[in-house]
Amino acid sequence: MGFEAWGRMMAEQLTDALGFRWAHVPLAHDVGVHSVARAVWRYQRALPEFVWDAAVLEGNPFTYPEVQTLMEGITVGGRKLSDERQVVNLAEAARELVRVVKAGEFRLDKPISDHFQLLIAREEALESGHFRGEGRETLTPGVSLGEHGRYIPPSTEPGGENLRRIFTRGVMAIQTEIDSPLTQAIAYFLFAALQRFYFDGDKRTGRSMMNGHLMSHGMDAISVPAARRQEFNVTMVDFYRTKDATGAFAFLISCHPDFEGQG
Repeated sequence: MGFEAWGRMMAEQLTDALGFRWAHVPLAHDVGVHSVARAVWRYQRALPEFVWDAAVLEGNPFTYPEVQTLMEGITVGGRKLSDERQVVNLAEAARELVRVVKAGEFRLDKPISDHFQLLIAREEALESGHFRGEGRETLTPGVSLGEHGRYIPPSTEPGGENLRRIFTRGVMAIQTEIDSPLTQAIAYFLFAALQRFYFDGDKRTGRSMMNGHLMSHGMDAISVPAARRQEFNVTMVDFYRTKDATGAFAFLISCHPDFEGQG
């Protein structure tokens, strides 16, 4: 088998394992690599911004100053308890990500993902801390695509074995078939968003995992700016519709600190 034919075969296997494809995205290898300590320090310094950006992407009305106030342990009047809880959960998960990466405990695996999904979506998701099907509920939640209908992920089956199988195969493909940690991290986020292993919080959990992987390789974390919420939503709808992640890769790379504001 020739090199080009082998390359096509491996690309097809990766697409099959993840459920989506993408074309080459420039700049994917051009991210500065530093120490883990530096990457974590920069993330920790910007925690209120990361939390606020994530909250805005969920439609949370908290302002940036209100998020800062809440993260200082001071309650904010006039806001729904559910919105406050979402911000508190995001903040707790962000601080825990700092701890896990600093301790060298971060892995792209199910236990870590379950841990962060529990922190992020408790009291919000139908069930938290485990894949769909591993608990009592067996409904399959779809994703609204507006005028384009709904995206339906793999079904929720009793026991969750089908989702564990998809997860294991996908993560193995990411780790063995992709060389760049940045590309691995973004591919993981899109994989988690598409397969929807949980009843809720998949994108938030996927971004935490993406950033944990980046920081563990000495790369700065990625936050989708609140001001780009509409662009992010349009990009994700297109991704769900077409299963082509080229646009999503380009968008997320453009949000990285090394490229933000370029182009």
